[in-house]
Amino acid sequence: MTTHVADASAILAMLDREPGHQRVEAALAETVMSTVNLAEIVTSLINKGIPAADARRTTESLEIETVPLDRELALAAGVLREGTRSHGLSLGDRACLALGRHLALPVLTADRTWADLDVGIEIQLIR
Repeated sequence: MTTHVADASAILAMLDREPGHQRVEAALAETVMSTVNLAEIVTSLINKGIPAADARRTTESLEIETVPLDRELALAAGVLREGTRSHGLSLGDRACLALGRHLALPVLTADRTWADLDVGIEIQLIR
């Protein structure tokens, strides 16, 4: 049973063993994420100097369910711009939030600026 949607920042915190990684590890088997956030994770790993093939293997080893950004989720992510503009959220951030809203699930994130969001989605900070 899926209980959470993960933001890229939460998964990266887990991979880097940062504070709060235990919270993500505990929920990982019951977590889903947007394919947009998967792309963010791979990009971040490559930016850290990890070869693309290794970045891909790392994300595949997570065995986390991913949900494609279809038309409905894309529109929802775009609409979220209005309520998140002042917080500077990226498209990936809004894709994550749109998925959380669509599935009526809380979102796990390491991004503290999300704590102040008022967009009708439960935000759970991992630290």
